Amino acid sequence: MELLPVTLTSRAAAHIKRYLSTQQNAQGLRLGVKTTGCSGLSYTVAPATEISPTDREFDCDGVKIVVATEHLPFLAGMEIDYVREGLNESFKFSNPNVKATCGCGESFTV
Repeated sequence: MELLPVTLTSRAAAHIKRYLSTQQNAQGLRLGVKTTGCSGLSYTVAPATEISPTDREFDCDGVKIVVATEHLPFLAGMEIDYVREGLNESFKFSNPNVKATCGCGESFTV
């Protein structure tokens, strides 16, 4: 595996490892983007249960990250953290490619 242009904080890596250990057939974590929302794109995060020949695999802090090749330009240089704010816990994406986000913060433009 090669280095990923995405980094994980230690909190994110620990959370992902715990999560993947509970997912049947999970080979790693799949990161991607999809077209949605008022700004155009949003992140997708799911267990990678299948890996296709067009996917790229990376090791990031002991977590196997799987990304479809066409999504790499949108994710390059991104850092993922796992944060707790009050009673809520969620991933926080710090992506240097983002040019604008929508008012609700659910979608972005590159």
